[in-house]
Amino acid sequence: MSDPALLLRLTGPGGSNLRVLETELGVSMGLRGSTIHVHGANRDVELVERVLHELIDALQHRDLSPIEMARAARTLQAHPQMRLRTLLDDVVLTTSSRRIVSPKGVTQQSYIQAIRAYDIVFGIGPAGTGKTYLAMAMAVRALQERQVKRIILTRPAVEAGERLGFLPGDLAEKINPYLRPLYDALHDMMDPSRITAMMEQGTIEVAPLAFMRGRTLNDAFVILDEAQNTSAEQMKMFLTRLGFDSKAVITGDVTQVDLPGGARSGLRHAEHVLRKIDGIDFVYFSHADVVRHPLVQRIVQAYESHESGGDI
Repeated sequence: MSDPALLLRLTGPGGSNLRVLETELGVSMGLRGSTIHVHGANRDVELVERVLHELIDALQHRDLSPIEMARAARTLQAHPQMRLRTLLDDVVLTTSSRRIVSPKGVTQQSYIQAIRAYDIVFGIGPAGTGKTYLAMAMAVRALQERQVKRIILTRPAVEAGERLGFLPGDLAEKINPYLRPLYDALHDMMDPSRITAMMEQGTIEVAPLAFMRGRTLNDAFVILDEAQNTSAEQMKMFLTRLGFDSKAVITGDVTQVDLPGGARSGLRHAEHVLRKIDGIDFVYFSHADVVRHPLVQRIVQAYESHESGGDI
């Protein structure tokens, strides 16, 4: 490679990025002068060459962290013919800390495209796949571009065996533990003082699902999180709140239902009832789409295998 600075960004200090790519791609890599040498089976070497060329192309436009390189390698292994730039250039949002939010895999990109195209989108899959975070980023962008006048974030206040009546404090204090993940994602994208002002003005609302009853939500981007913990009646109530010029994204993991007494999940019920309705899309994530710590992907995969009868 003729550009020493680009080579260093690709290989990392002391070849640290190459070690990351070795782990992901199952080959041996070394740097001699300005040349990267790859050792492995011919098929593996061809894949590595493809990954390196895609990373070089991407690095000419922006820096990539070692984690992003590892994710890129996994994505290109699953989809050898895709162009990495089609993901990296699909910028959803630039956060208040100047961090770029863009899809980290093919499923995430399909999810983003579905949210752009449909008024109601279901994102279904395990924890750590970016379902809620990307929906939040799309909501913030829609608000910034004045496609909607407000953001409404909601989730059912039933999970982990707890009930609001047994929690200490007033109503706000009881509710906050359930809504904290939504606040966290929001604070990752916007300046806290701006969020506070928008919440005081009603431009951003974070509330339990029960607070949606009897309302019509016009000019809003609405996110229902942890939807597996809704009943069928609650899901119907939520979906029929949608008003004019509004968009709804419903996220959940059907393997993590915390409803009491084995009650049927409203998310599963909606899958069955709404699958063929025009204007609604379902996007499914798997363990391969997990974007948290690499161990999370393995944990999710192990549970999926166990629950499908692959392990005892």
